[in-house]
Amino acid sequence: MYRDGEVCIRPMEEQDMYRLWEIGYKEAAPEWKKWDAPYYEHIALTYDQFCAGQQESMLRSPNRWGIEINGELVGLISYYWEHEASLWLEMGIVIFVPSYWSGGYGTRAIRMWMKHLFTTMPLVRVGYTTWSGNERMIGVGYKMGMTMEARLRKCRLYNGVYYDSIRMGILREEWESHTGTAHQEVEAVEVLPD
Repeated sequence: MYRDGEVCIRPMEEQDMYRLWEIGYKEAAPEWKKWDAPYYEHIALTYDQFCAGQQESMLRSPNRWGIEINGELVGLISYYWEHEASLWLEMGIVIFVPSYWSGGYGTRAIRMWMKHLFTTMPLVRVGYTTWSGNERMIGVGYKMGMTMEARLRKCRLYNGVYYDSIRMGILREEWESHTGTAHQEVEAVEVLPD
């Protein structure tokens, strides 16, 4: 578990499942989906369907944690292996609750997640993919010291408009230089016991 002020990222717990379904998967057309890869279909699920398909991956895997703000679960932060043998890891974030957008909460959650990933795994690089319609995610990447590593032009079709696919990434040495953690701990982020 990591905490930065009122923002906390932590492993998911059984009691989180209903809240997660309610804010992320209950509605057929949630507001968050307009920004999080809207070119992929989103289907509303009943609570039972959600638990049947998601519970094991949410609760038993180290690659998805919850994002809390003031003790309220509002989103998820995750990673997946693009190619594990090469230690090529990509991460993702979604804050489901719109009232927490544009307040710096996602930036703080990503900063803690990157710290977690770089300090618990021998990674050379961390990155994520977004789309040109999500300017906030591109901005977060730049705030984190990331580089736009790729821009695949007009390959994401959404509402009749073609958008670019964007790859943001940062190397370990760039992250250490950006955060000043080459030989010290980040003091702004408190690490709490599990």
